[in-house]
Amino acid sequence: MTVTISWEAASARRLERQFLANPATGAAAVPTVVASMLGAHAQVLSAAELSIGVRITGATRTDVRAALWEHRTLVKTHGPRGTVHLLPTRDLPLWTSALPAIPSGASPFAPEVRVTEQQAQQIVTAIEDALDGACLTIDELSDKVVARTGPWAGDRVMPAFQGMWPRWRQVLHRAGQSGALCFGPDRGRKVTYTRSPRFDPLPATEAVPALLLRYLHAYGPATPAYFAKWLAAPTAWAARLFEEQAASGAIEEVAFEGASAWVAAGDTEFPSRGWRGVRLLPYFDAYGIAAQPRESLFPGEAYGRALARGQAGNYPVLLVDGAVAGVWHLRRQGKRAVVTVEVLGPSSGALKARQEEALAEQVDRLGEVLEARPELVRGEVRVGPHA
Repeated sequence: MTVTISWEAASARRLERQFLANPATGAAAVPTVVASMLGAHAQVLSAAELSIGVRITGATRTDVRAALWEHRTLVKTHGPRGTVHLLPTRDLPLWTSALPAIPSGASPFAPEVRVTEQQAQQIVTAIEDALDGACLTIDELSDKVVARTGPWAGDRVMPAFQGMWPRWRQVLHRAGQSGALCFGPDRGRKVTYTRSPRFDPLPATEAVPALLLRYLHAYGPATPAYFAKWLAAPTAWAARLFEEQAASGAIEEVAFEGASAWVAAGDTEFPSRGWRGVRLLPYFDAYGIAAQPRESLFPGEAYGRALARGQAGNYPVLLVDGAVAGVWHLRRQGKRAVVTVEVLGPSSGALKARQEEALAEQVDRLGEVLEARPELVRGEVRVGPHA
């Protein structure tokens, strides 16, 4: 008999496994929490610090930075979707084998801008050699990559924010995903790069299925389309992977939200009821990006208000009982952290008494993570996405 899973049960289990329902305790839990999230999106490092901090009682942004730059239990590098993430150092053997094995879509660049596969591999090798024992800015790294490859790599043909970048930079994320590169501490206002810690990578034939099982543990039940969207991978590739793992007995089918979905084999225990509580999640929090289906996580007005053209992560969100019920915005004013919360829905911004109390506690928690004095303001969030 096929097990049937409700949205409420799936949401409650995901929140538990994300340390959102019951936060971990103490700074030593930082890498464990990041592993449970399958990485913390860190294009904006302060958002990653909040994502991790709200999942650990007593942790602050200083603890996250210490894990990254002092203890080196975290690494800042290119993770899922080629975007910058914080990943546990101990998980690099898996990530750096699985991510390069995922087929990418068509190049967004014009044919005369692209690099061949042979050139891409040459660039990654040059990056790895240049960063061995060094910590370089992007300009310093560019000089060394071009010296090791040839002038073609330095041609400024790649459209960028304020001009043109050298050709080789379209491969930068591949270097991060393969372990040739990670971020180093900032040098003043300049970003630096260095070589990732040494490790023995897993065979890709082991790493890709292992990544799927970790994803299903954290975010299941899931479909191939959900997995592909999370990775920015071709859906057909994900479907074949699911078929292979189902045939091997590693995953099993369940009924979820009126459709077929999958969990890791034997992992069919779910809470008997939905989670009740309030959480504030920052920009690009892993839960908001990976949890599916979007229509259930962002019900009603939240679908149009808390997503940017259907893309999750561009707004910090208010979770009430496991679903998005509002948006919020943080403004730093010296040592103050002013948190404006806009509640959505037919209740015209009203929350129940227990939810109001929980919201105030969450704002206090944000202040603790930020090492600032928190202040809650109720009202309309007027800023746009990713402001």
